Amino acid sequence: MSQVIEIDYYTDILCVWAWIAQRRIEELHKLYGDQVHLNHHYLPLFSDTKTRMATQWGYRGSYEGFADHLKQACAPYDFAPINDKVWRRVRPTTSAASHLMLKATQLAYDAPTSAELALLLRKAFFVDAKDISQKGLVLELAQGMGLEADTLQSVLNDGTALAALMADHARAQAQNIKGSPSWVMNEGRQTIYGNVGYRVLHANVEELLRSPENEASWC
Repeated sequence: MSQVIEIDYYTDILCVWAWIAQRRIEELHKLYGDQVHLNHHYLPLFSDTKTRMATQWGYRGSYEGFADHLKQACAPYDFAPINDKVWRRVRPTTSAASHLMLKATQLAYDAPTSAELALLLRKAFFVDAKDISQKGLVLELAQGMGLEADTLQSVLNDGTALAALMADHARAQAQNIKGSPSWVMNEGRQTIYGNVGYRVLHANVEELLRSPENEASWC
């Protein structure tokens, strides 16, 4: 059986760098298929966007300044378009509503379905300028994928989806995650963070696939 590389992948659904990284994730899956398995975890970076904008962007133009920053960040990447309304007119209050639904989908369905929904939510925000902090809209998008509201609601009502989201936050702290996106490989020994190129990801995966299983224990 071929070796499988497990990667803990941490993002915030509203993070523009995770939106840019989506293409690199797709390339990894295209090249390696089932040899690379991403475990999707979610960070609370945009859990309170009003406070985030006030503290980090209040002296740099607030929402408008942040919107300008996003447009500049995505300008070199034609595969990561940004709607002009994003953060100028459409200002999600939190990423938590989407994250909670993504964990509910992981539990009620499976991880690939949750990853599919995550991409749909990112496109809804960055491309279509929809406010994905609205629980009703997030549920509507999930139902548009064919997911059943009652099935999702069962793990939302009993608290298991919320517990899973809190477990993501605790895991991120334990692994000393700095931000979004972050890739953690080799049982926590390697962490790649931020807007890294595809070649960097490819090189790290290739090295892990080529290395002996016990190499990490050598002295």
